[in-house]
Amino acid sequence: MGSLSPPEDLPLLQYPTARRDESVVDDYHGVKISDPYRWLEDPDADKVKDFVQKQASLTESLFRTCDTREKLRQQITRLFDHPRFDAPFKRGNKYFYFHNTGLQAQNVLYVQDSLDGKAEVLLDPNGLSEDGTVALSTSAISEDAKYLAYGLSSSGSDWVTVKVMRVEDKTVEPDTLSWVKFSGISWSHDNKGFFYSRYPAPKEGEQIDAGTETNANLYHELYYHFLGADQSQDVLCWKDPENPKYLFAAEVMDDGKYVLLYIEEGCDPVNKLYYCDLSSLNNGLEGFRERNEMLPFTKLVDNFEASYRAVANDDTLFTFLTNKEAPKYKLVRVDLKEPTVWTVVLQESEKDVLEAAYAVNENQILVSYLSDVKYVLQVRDLETASLVHHLPIDIGSVDGITGRRKDSEVFIEFTSFLTPGIIYQCNLKTEVPEMKIFQEIVVPGFDRSEFQVNQVFVASKDGTKIPMFIVSKNNILLDGSNPCLLYGYGGFNISLTPSFSVSRIVLSRHLGAVFCIANIRGGGEYGEEWHKAGSLRKKQNCFDDFISAAEFLVSAGYTQPKKLCIEGGSNGGLLVAACINQRPDLCGCALAHVGVMDMLRFHKFTIGHAWTSDYGCSEKEEEFHWLIKYSPLHNVRRPWEQMHDKTCQYPSTMLLTADHDDRVVPLHSLKLLTTMQYILCTSLENSPQTNPIVGRIDCKAGHGAGRPTQKLIDEAADRYGFMAKMLAVSWID
Repeated sequence: MGSLSPPEDLPLLQYPTARRDESVVDDYHGVKISDPYRWLEDPDADKVKDFVQKQASLTESLFRTCDTREKLRQQITRLFDHPRFDAPFKRGNKYFYFHNTGLQAQNVLYVQDSLDGKAEVLLDPNGLSEDGTVALSTSAISEDAKYLAYGLSSSGSDWVTVKVMRVEDKTVEPDTLSWVKFSGISWSHDNKGFFYSRYPAPKEGEQIDAGTETNANLYHELYYHFLGADQSQDVLCWKDPENPKYLFAAEVMDDGKYVLLYIEEGCDPVNKLYYCDLSSLNNGLEGFRERNEMLPFTKLVDNFEASYRAVANDDTLFTFLTNKEAPKYKLVRVDLKEPTVWTVVLQESEKDVLEAAYAVNENQILVSYLSDVKYVLQVRDLETASLVHHLPIDIGSVDGITGRRKDSEVFIEFTSFLTPGIIYQCNLKTEVPEMKIFQEIVVPGFDRSEFQVNQVFVASKDGTKIPMFIVSKNNILLDGSNPCLLYGYGGFNISLTPSFSVSRIVLSRHLGAVFCIANIRGGGEYGEEWHKAGSLRKKQNCFDDFISAAEFLVSAGYTQPKKLCIEGGSNGGLLVAACINQRPDLCGCALAHVGVMDMLRFHKFTIGHAWTSDYGCSEKEEEFHWLIKYSPLHNVRRPWEQMHDKTCQYPSTMLLTADHDDRVVPLHSLKLLTTMQYILCTSLENSPQTNPIVGRIDCKAGHGAGRPTQKLIDEAADRYGFMAKMLAVSWID
């Protein structure tokens, strides 16, 4: 096993000394676990801020030696500077869409009276902050298109402030809703107000710095807000103090008569489902405001055994997309008058995952399947689910579909590794649906014919076939000389499907890099069985799959370990960190973004308790024993001792986090960073660990959503400049 050494011109880094408090020891079911960097869990402490500053200075000094960093920034900026559009959607008699001219920090919401009418700016978040860090996180137009309710997030935080604007004259109303988190906005069809979800306001004297706090998020509540009223007058529609971890979401159906209540506890695709007939309420919702009562929801599904998502309803007859006894999903129907009688409308497919279903054109449904991680679109009859048409799309992803049941015209967003974006306008009134290009996103200077995309199926450790996409320049030599970037996620039923990335195209073109996505277990690519095969006691399968994908890329001649970089974010950050602990010889560089790194304590912070559905929880003895085996923080080892090879060391590693990440709080990355630096670099003289172990800690940024364009560009230039330096890759003009 050869050494994966850093470039020779790299200065030897002097890591900041971090205090170890050996007195912090926890007892997990009789097993003593020390946590010497517990003090890093307090983001407001001066000593933590000082630690962060020293780490940032160290990393910046390293960045200055990365000679491709500025070239990457320039090229990524140049390619990023192209107009981007989201699919238009109709409300009332108006159309709305999001657009970015290219380098605007945030997308802008436009309104127009017709598709070819003059577009006006309705809401431009770029004017709300000088540095572009205030983002539009959610928005909803009232049925009559007179009002826009919108949620603003600052510095990437999950906390949202909801405001209301009059569409006609762009006047911002005084309505202001605070302490909103994990919430959609759903208007009632009388246009008097909307449903939203929030947490209780902090008690007097309880300080919460939105975005940097670590307090657990508990006691979610569902409210209805009346236009023009103070938030204190909102109707509390539902809460459940007996179950503080529950999350609530409301959806008003297309008929405006029924509102559905979705109840979730963790991140598994399972939910309870209640409904309320708004038309049956005496004095409407106003009566509940006066009486201070919750809405009389009727329980339709009152257990967490499956997922149910409404597709359509005709009065009391509801159609749902569900995974009940159908891990690849099916469509079912129930009449609320006979709530125990459920019938299957569209059977589960043998191989493909029924990913989504939309009611359109009065009596049709548009369904999308995932077939070996590629999208298939079909038009079916709503009543019988019989196939009416296949819609022709290329190999890639359907990013979004806009169009409601009353609309015969729908818009479909499509993207792929080599397609920046196409919005199709589909007319379902014609005998054969017309699919015409409504808008094509063009990246100046990008020529898709320079590149190729292949999909391979790699055998994992237990023989399971793992799909992987490989994107490269045409006619590359498979002689092991190519730098390679391998990306993965593998969790929470999330599927990684083809999408366009400016920065990855720049890597292929100017660094000669091969880019790969491994669709490992834990994701949703093959339905719920695939998800479950990479969670809880089977989480190790994710790491085995990813390692097998890396080994395939080496054995097939795409690259070699010292030219391979592995990357992932959030649950994918955990993936990368676990893999370098288990196989430090696997790659030359590792980029782990906003990762869950302390598997024994993650459930104690913000929304971490919801992830126990995928990971388990250290408070349960059996689950503690799963977690301690792979928890990145608790498995850092000196590979030269483990593998009896004095030249073996960890790859060059960058842990990326952000000060306002209130999803996976920064303490995860900070504790792992200093643990790695201590064990591998500073606790012994003449350590073989010469590859850098550094952190990139972004300011005024969060878990990823709402990040301004310039921050996206800067981070890509930093991490891929680091990668190029560590893999000794030269720039190609």
